[in-house]
Amino acid sequence: MEKQKVDEYEPVPVPAVRVDRFGFVKQELSNSPDGLAKTRSAFEYEREERRIRKWRKMIGVGGSDWKHYVRRKPHVVKRRIRKGIPDCLRGLVWQLISGSRDLLLMNPGVYEQLVIYETSASELDIIRDISRTFPSHVFFQQRHGPGQRSLYNVLKAYSVYDRDVGYVQGMGFVAGLLLLYMSEEDAFWLLVALLKGAVHAPMEGLYLVGLPLVQQYLSQFESLVREHLPKVGEHFTQEMINPSMYASQWFITVFSYSFPFHLALRIWDVFLHEGVKIVFKVGLALLKYCHDELVKLPFEKLIHALRNFPEDAMNPDTLLPMAYSIKVSKRLEELKLEYAKKNGKQAESGGRVKAAKEQPPETL
Repeated sequence: MEKQKVDEYEPVPVPAVRVDRFGFVKQELSNSPDGLAKTRSAFEYEREERRIRKWRKMIGVGGSDWKHYVRRKPHVVKRRIRKGIPDCLRGLVWQLISGSRDLLLMNPGVYEQLVIYETSASELDIIRDISRTFPSHVFFQQRHGPGQRSLYNVLKAYSVYDRDVGYVQGMGFVAGLLLLYMSEEDAFWLLVALLKGAVHAPMEGLYLVGLPLVQQYLSQFESLVREHLPKVGEHFTQEMINPSMYASQWFITVFSYSFPFHLALRIWDVFLHEGVKIVFKVGLALLKYCHDELVKLPFEKLIHALRNFPEDAMNPDTLLPMAYSIKVSKRLEELKLEYAKKNGKQAESGGRVKAAKEQPPETL
């Protein structure tokens, strides 16, 4: 009994955990600018406050002015989004630019129904993968804690909402990223907006059996590499490197899996507004930035380099302007038609069988 009293009332020392401004546990030896708390000058603070005021004026209360502003000044909106959405407004703006806010308002009570009253064939798979999603973030670290429960609920609800897609591991990183900026229900409807195509082309093919849309994107990307970076493309061919060896997770998780979080957020800002073309642009910009090094490397070192880009290449203020300068929209449409023609009906339904037999993408 005495022992029980001690265990019950004696405070247990909890080691202090240092986290960056996004909530990720800091690596003691890391000096990455990824979110380290920096001392801002009065000028920088005021500049950020001015930026937030501009955004608030553009959005209106609860997003009331957003659609009107977008219609009047689309170029201003595009420019400001490319510069980065203020972190305190990111969740709301993501919902507005993705069309998910409208879906939420049109479907009251649906999310609750899916979570509470429906069962999913994917529940055990989701539970198994939960702890693998952003394991270094404080929100998701506690086993069966609020973060893991929210992630489970969103993924389970989607697997019921769209039983053809169900659940695929990479979806956890997308849902996890959204949950860091919005409620469960908001994150669910943004996932629906993305996969069902509320604003841009549907992306559910990223997660269907055989990953048909991933296969299409990788084919398009391989052609773009040859056209924009011929020396890199030729070297990759010589070393028998294809995009499935390094770029699959770029598309499946939209860079949220292994890229620095501050860069992933900036990419997501643009991705939700402009669509998947930014993934192609960022991929090409990375290869362009590392061009001189990549063309010298043999197979093994090349694979490692393509999965571990140097820190300076991950600076959004350097990488993203380079990505924006690369024009791919028209060529992507042409390559999409060529891919569909080449694969015939396989690009739609039969292609799932073929894709499943091909080399699988690198694991998440």
